[in-house]
Amino acid sequence: MSGGEMGQDFNRRLKEALTGDPGTPLVFLGNFEVEQLWARGELGLPRFSAPGGTAVVNRMDQFALLPASSDDHVLVKAPPDPDHLAHLRELGLPVPTVHAVAHQDAQRIVTEDVLGDPALLEVLRGLAERGARLAPHGVSELEERLAAEAGIPLATPGAALCKAVNSKVYSRLAADELGLRQPRGWTCETTAELDAAIAGARELVAAGTTVVVKEAFGVSGKGIAVVDSVRRLDRLHRMLARKAEETGGRLAFVIEQWVAKRADLNYQFTVHGDGSVRFDFVKEALTEGGVHKGHRFPAELDVEQLAVVEKAAALIGARLAADGYRGVVGVDALVEPDGGLFPLLEINARNNMSTYQLPLQERLTSEGQVALARHHALRLTAPLPFAEVRAALDGLLWKDGIGLVVDNFATVNAAAGAGEPFDGRLYGFLVADSTDQLGALDAEISSRLAGMEATG
Repeated sequence: MSGGEMGQDFNRRLKEALTGDPGTPLVFLGNFEVEQLWARGELGLPRFSAPGGTAVVNRMDQFALLPASSDDHVLVKAPPDPDHLAHLRELGLPVPTVHAVAHQDAQRIVTEDVLGDPALLEVLRGLAERGARLAPHGVSELEERLAAEAGIPLATPGAALCKAVNSKVYSRLAADELGLRQPRGWTCETTAELDAAIAGARELVAAGTTVVVKEAFGVSGKGIAVVDSVRRLDRLHRMLARKAEETGGRLAFVIEQWVAKRADLNYQFTVHGDGSVRFDFVKEALTEGGVHKGHRFPAELDVEQLAVVEKAAALIGARLAADGYRGVVGVDALVEPDGGLFPLLEINARNNMSTYQLPLQERLTSEGQVALARHHALRLTAPLPFAEVRAALDGLLWKDGIGLVVDNFATVNAAAGAGEPFDGRLYGFLVADSTDQLGALDAEISSRLAGMEATG
């Protein structure tokens, strides 16, 4: 199979899974961190956000270009940099029809901006008449509202089901039901369950074990508390119990033992409408302080470990199908220092960062190669055109099977203001023939980008 034919596989598989027809035109919507909408009305832990962070996350919407075919459509907050689109085209990647909203607010997710654009809603009505369906990153009530107002059917299940299966409580209960190994822990959906969980966790902490308290819908290192003292655990207990009492006793948390790890894993499978499950891949997830930083693959797993992951994917996929879910599913897992596996820490029944890397993986990597997907942090004083980045990275961009693909450029300038320094992210997908070559290329890319910060 040629690289170009392989590159069509995921798009066609996704359409067949969602709609039953690989020829269905999709309208992709990159509404990242949909968990924030699922978490509305839920009891939560204290959160802190970095200035400008929301604007950057909201421009991750441009990742939706990657899984689309030339027959598809993508909704974005602002027009892509034309030179970046040219970069994607030169790599042989299909570029869909892009629809940018008339007026975007950096603090709003793309769905809200589309809802505020009557002309674009009318365009969507026309696409719906031609058989197109809406394919969001994840589905909340906001995406259901967009589908209703634009008259375009969702290709995915509705918000209620998507929220339910994305809860960390669902993940832990599913692992129990399926007999999948997981850290000692508890689910808490009532104050009585919270009291019992805290009592169990208190014994662990008193014995010197760290525990973690997780919101059911936390994401990207938010909505999580790592606790290594009884005093702090008791303080959290009092806070949550008080808040729960004020809101009628409703809550959704998981409390688990913190376990040592050699590696974080992320694997993906796709659940089809007929209930069948296709395993897509497993990668090593790169995290820092609980925050996702990227992926490295292939993951260093032996045959037995891979078999455990694939079996877990089949079991979880069947469980989700029984609940009526179809579409992409990502699962977080963990490898212990001795090689043992916890194959289900969290189910993400939505698109994942690695979902957007898959079309690049299929098109641009060959057997035996290694790849790294990550972002580079930039500190800038003025918007940076892609043409300048391209010039700075001359000789390092993907060519003849090796090098960097810039897979999202919108996040570089998303937080730009009126002359004030701002933080941006350049997302890239790097391919090499060996781990050593990969490391050397990544280091050189980082060095050249650091040089641009001083002049940006």
